Amino acid sequence: MTVVIHDDPWSLLAARPALGVTWLATAPAARRYLAGWSGRDELHVLAPSLLARRASNVPGSAQMLTLAPASLYTRRVIVECNHELHAARAPKRLTTSLRWAWMLEGGSRWFSGETSHARGAIIRRLREGRRPSFPPGLRDATLLGGTVIDLVVREQGVEAAAQMVTRLHPQGPRAALIKAFGGRPLVHTEGAWRSHLARMASAA
Repeated sequence: MTVVIHDDPWSLLAARPALGVTWLATAPAARRYLAGWSGRDELHVLAPSLLARRASNVPGSAQMLTLAPASLYTRRVIVECNHELHAARAPKRLTTSLRWAWMLEGGSRWFSGETSHARGAIIRRLREGRRPSFPPGLRDATLLGGTVIDLVVREQGVEAAAQMVTRLHPQGPRAALIKAFGGRPLVHTEGAWRSHLARMASAA
């Protein structure tokens, strides 16, 4: 894989115009963390100096941005592990990626370490906009997808989380969540996730 480091945000957008569309579709609290793009053969990311300047004063923001390259690479690894994603033609690949955005973004950001620094951004997201859906929709995939993976790890272990993100369930995201949480009804898992979000937001 070729890594392309951009010293200008406009250069990144010119190389990957779809990033601009993703930025518009993402909740404001998470937009600054869209710092690159991972493709089949190339990884595009902002230069370290730009990532540092992009950080807000919220605790954890700088750490999350420092981990952006690792998150992008992890996302590519997850895609490669899922045949339905890396082997599909462009239209189907896009549809599948959007359907599983919470898992792709959540897996890449949790396994790269970003989610452990996301408390400040999560607090902002919960104060802004409407109540997030479960599993998180495209708007919240970048920031809240990792909290779903975090809950899987806490309740079922790292191996269960790794199995979920590297094997798309043939029956879809809801079935994947039911399986990941040992068959527990989705409504109860949603309740556990919302409680987990509240704990993450209130943790000292």
